[in-house]
Amino acid sequence: MRVTRSFMPQTVRTTIKKISGQQSTDEGDLLAVEEPLEIRLVYHAGKVTQQKSVSVTMRTPGNDEELAVGFLFTEGIISSIHDISDVGYCKPDNKNIICVQLSDTSGKEFAIPERNFYTTCSCGVCGKASIEAVKTVCTVPETFDTIRIPSSVLYGLPGKLRSTQDIFDNTGGLHACALFDTVGNLLLSREDVGRHNAVDKLIGAALLAGMVPLQEHVLMLSGRISFELVQKAVMAGIKIVAAVGAPSSLAAEMAEEQGMTLIGFLRGERFNIYSGAERILMK
Repeated sequence: MRVTRSFMPQTVRTTIKKISGQQSTDEGDLLAVEEPLEIRLVYHAGKVTQQKSVSVTMRTPGNDEELAVGFLFTEGIISSIHDISDVGYCKPDNKNIICVQLSDTSGKEFAIPERNFYTTCSCGVCGKASIEAVKTVCTVPETFDTIRIPSSVLYGLPGKLRSTQDIFDNTGGLHACALFDTVGNLLLSREDVGRHNAVDKLIGAALLAGMVPLQEHVLMLSGRISFELVQKAVMAGIKIVAAVGAPSSLAAEMAEEQGMTLIGFLRGERFNIYSGAERILMK
């Protein structure tokens, strides 16, 4: 599979008026870039090559190929990296439209989920036409569940994730996520203005690297745990999701249904377990 990579600025400099008490000063500041990304599928229908737009999301530029691949995988549109032959910008001079070329599928049909065309950076699920369309069928094969992690390892994950947030350090405006192994080694991390985009970038990177399914890995999130983030983790086979924030009720419900370990409020040496407590070793 060919992946064409290109880069856009992730931060922009601006001038702000900073107020402190009764004092006002003009200072320079960095803002996280927010730009639309349209994801298009390119496929053959008989002898005709067609394009179909499947989503527009507001994202932080960078790792767009991973975002597109991760989105298609976590939405259940593709089931493996072998379903894709090429990923790159549709036009070299437009870095806001990315085309994903589907492989010769020999008659295989790709399911396009019901989705409103536009989704915001803060909500991927908001674009779904119905809650039924959200419950994507998981294609990750089940294997024997052996993952266990000591609580002492969990305590160190937020700090390790925080150390990777370079753009957040400069702007204060991005979400982050990371993949860890069960001894606390950081394997991958991604940032984005949208928390669901960050997770799609991370899973897309893992898919491109041949790491999926991720049943022996821990997903760490920098904020709250929404339903869609649990759904994406399920699609990638992740069994343990932890976050510094709280889960929503629907996130906790899905984690319980899917046999996932869900951990919230992981701060210092404290955390809450909402499901799957058997995977956490208290030591």
